[in-house]
Amino acid sequence: MGQTLSEPVTTKETSSCQNASVKVGSSSMQGWRINMEDAHTQLLTLPGDKDSMFFGVFDGHGEDSNPRAAKNTRGAKVAQHASLNLHKKIIMQPAYAQNRIADALKSGFLQMDEDMTKDETMKDELAGTTAITMLVKNNRLFCANVGDSRAVASVRGRADNLSHDHKPGNEIETRRIIAAGGWVEFNRVNGNLALSRALGDFVFKKNDKKRAEEQIVTAYPDVQERQLTGDYEFVVLACDGIWDVLSSQEVIDFIRARIAQRMEPEIICEELMTRCLAPDCQMGGLGCDNMTVCLVCFLHGKPYEDLIRRCSQPCFGGPVPHLNTYDDLK
Repeated sequence: MGQTLSEPVTTKETSSCQNASVKVGSSSMQGWRINMEDAHTQLLTLPGDKDSMFFGVFDGHGEDSNPRAAKNTRGAKVAQHASLNLHKKIIMQPAYAQNRIADALKSGFLQMDEDMTKDETMKDELAGTTAITMLVKNNRLFCANVGDSRAVASVRGRADNLSHDHKPGNEIETRRIIAAGGWVEFNRVNGNLALSRALGDFVFKKNDKKRAEEQIVTAYPDVQERQLTGDYEFVVLACDGIWDVLSSQEVIDFIRARIAQRMEPEIICEELMTRCLAPDCQMGGLGCDNMTVCLVCFLHGKPYEDLIRRCSQPCFGGPVPHLNTYDDLK
């Protein structure tokens, strides 16, 4: 846990957008941290592909996670750069034009990382950022993730995790870290980084005998795909400041209850951050981080009133339908 303020900064940066398919709200709050290092993206069309949408939350980490970083080096720069450019890298991949979206996401993340090492303004950055992204195309959801930010869908009121947190103590992550010459101590990479995949963090990507996918810390994402049916109510993307406090299902329940009360998505995002904010940070810990939330409500061509009606009903039982899970590293 990094340094904290004597009082939290609770000013919220909030926005919203909408088309016939989705109603979107997002908000971010600095909270107890000395700096705001989060960034996010919400695009209802992509350059050259008006039929696709892209959403992302990027949780930067600076010298608090990397003791080698200079004091003026913050994860905010990497997070902001990724929020402005990652979607461009993805749609430029040959796989994207071939409608192999999962492959385009994977190669796009790696391209983003490689290009930063060649960018004069970015190549010397020692900080990094998580990236949780969702691309919507042809009634399919594609969620790509590095780090411990998370995306969760509400499917008839049941939580469907669209990503898995990348923690150094996870068996798959530990094996890669050790094989690349690193170690895990106190559930941290080389004793300091609390997540095992990220954009940036180039100090952990120096093994010239390993591919980009095999580095101590890698920018290679897991990608999960879902068929977007009428049962999907919304997806929430948020940094770990939310998930450290509430479980996936608790967040879904929190949001669903407020949609049923006719609350706008961006106001729900604000209330969720307030709910997760710690009353004090004398000991550091849960609820003391920056927070960013993006809530994508699926309209399925109907008014928001229809989603309000559905969220007012009890959730259905039965399994959550999955289309595919991509995890090449397993």
